[in-house]
Amino acid sequence: MLSILDRYFLRELAYGIVATAVVLLVIFAGGAFATVLQKVANGSIQPSVMFEVLGLQMVDLLSTLLPMSAFLGTLIALGRMYRESEMHVLASSGMGPGGMLRPVAILAVVATVVVGTVALWLGPLSARTADQVIAAANKSVIAAGLDAGRFTELPGKGGIIFVESLSRDGTVLGKTFLASDHTDGAGKVQVRVVNAKSGRMYQESDGQNRFLALYDGWQFEIPLGGDNWRRMKYDRNDASLSSITDDDSDSDPAHEATTADLFKAHDAESLGELVSRFAAPVSTLVLMMMVLPMSRQAPRDARYGRLLVAVLAYFLYVIWQLIARAQIIKEHLHTSIPIWVLHVIVFLVAAWFFRRQNSPRRVVAKGAAA
Repeated sequence: MLSILDRYFLRELAYGIVATAVVLLVIFAGGAFATVLQKVANGSIQPSVMFEVLGLQMVDLLSTLLPMSAFLGTLIALGRMYRESEMHVLASSGMGPGGMLRPVAILAVVATVVVGTVALWLGPLSARTADQVIAAANKSVIAAGLDAGRFTELPGKGGIIFVESLSRDGTVLGKTFLASDHTDGAGKVQVRVVNAKSGRMYQESDGQNRFLALYDGWQFEIPLGGDNWRRMKYDRNDASLSSITDDDSDSDPAHEATTADLFKAHDAESLGELVSRFAAPVSTLVLMMMVLPMSRQAPRDARYGRLLVAVLAYFLYVIWQLIARAQIIKEHLHTSIPIWVLHVIVFLVAAWFFRRQNSPRRVVAKGAAA
């Protein structure tokens, strides 16, 4: 059963964490939106699925955002209580270290469970779903800019196309009209007009180029200024659409794999990804332990002095984890023990400082000192 004091601490800490999470969410969303927008510009992501991909990427980023939010939000909330002398009043009223440790521990456990769920399951699932959404969009003529009942200019001076109807997924076409022009070997411009009763979109095996397969129609080739027209009936006629620019710089198969598949794999990248996933919830516990000694300050201390020190400690802690993970992926380290030793050391150091801050001080009598 939670006491009134526990509920008060939980409410104040939750407010701080939520406020920090909102601010960080806006910052992370801005960076993710810029990345998605760049991929839309180079053609690797279609505009029709831009916001869906952005939302899925934000879910994937929660494993990084939530530990930082819990750390900074709790630090800001406890720091405010110290500056306004609330903690000193509570301590003089008989509240021991457990009075502050208990609500922080409850929040730490909740945050660890949420972060673990995101890191081990929801994050990889959202990454895989985002790739599936992008792949499905690239297979659709809707993503290539075509729309039923409207004349559309194909990219790269590919001509004009009109589609009477489209299937819901944009892969099957109804009656189609296509007009384009090209210059023959003699330097004369020829207009090509193609109609078809139906069509279908498909991609090459590498997924880079998109084509329209037109069925059961006529093709007319008309030289401008000439009268030697040519007419040809066909069963199938293929026309090229815009190519897809593939961006492999952000491709990470290990990140999209399930946690069970990572356990089965025995390569360095899988080990590095596995360590990173389990490190996220463990880091949440360690960071919440670090908050307790770092939040303590006097009422007249600088408002953001401890906050800057805490942010610096946070980045050093995260950077050391990233360095260790990089060494594992490069096969310079063949075990994840250094990362777990880092977590244990940081946790124990933070616990020692918290115990030292709250241990009773020895008072020496004047007579004994003399």
